Amino acid sequence: MKKNMGSVDKGIRIIVAIAIALLYYFDVITGTLAYVLMAFAIIFLITSFISFCPLYAPFGWNTCKTKE
Repeated sequence: MKKNMGSVDKGIRIIVAIAIALLYYFDVITGTLAYVLMAFAIIFLITSFISFCPLYAPFGWNTCKTKE
């Protein structure tokens, strides 16, 4: 897998995942919405750690800085 996520993109995903986890922890979100958002948070964390987003590939998007 070729990296296609830059550091800003990874940072934003991690912050969003933490925010979702905190909303769940403090019972701001509950029920089905909570489970769906937690699934997204887990996906955001995994894609941030491996620096690859499968949804970027078909569109040819790349937020990673290229070496010149």
